[in-house]
Amino acid sequence: MDYLFVYGTLMKTVNKDMSRFLHSNSDFIGNAYILGKLYDLEGYPGAVTNDNTSERVYGNLFKIKDTEAVFKVLDDYEGIGDGNLNDYEYVRTQVTAFLEDGTEINTWFYAYNFPIGTLQLIPSGRYL
Repeated sequence: MDYLFVYGTLMKTVNKDMSRFLHSNSDFIGNAYILGKLYDLEGYPGAVTNDNTSERVYGNLFKIKDTEAVFKVLDDYEGIGDGNLNDYEYVRTQVTAFLEDGTEINTWFYAYNFPIGTLQLIPSGRYL
């Protein structure tokens, strides 16, 4: 699988080192959404998936050019290591993304992995 759905600091409109890295090593496919909820983690977002079609997280879909090399860098940026997945704030997992024209694409995305109980929900599903 060589697609990545992003919803925060890696989006096309963000001009930071890691977003520029992603953009230069992938092709922008389009705006998309996944089913889930988006939370404000005080400076960056976290998304969790669900099956509720009325709850969406909006972002961008990219096709990665060299998945092994790119995901090595992005996994490090997102704080994912080789240890117990429960220890990491994010996990890279698979999800279905929906493009604006309704096309469904199976893709990777970085899911928030800690409890959401006290986090501030972003009701619009849009971080930026």
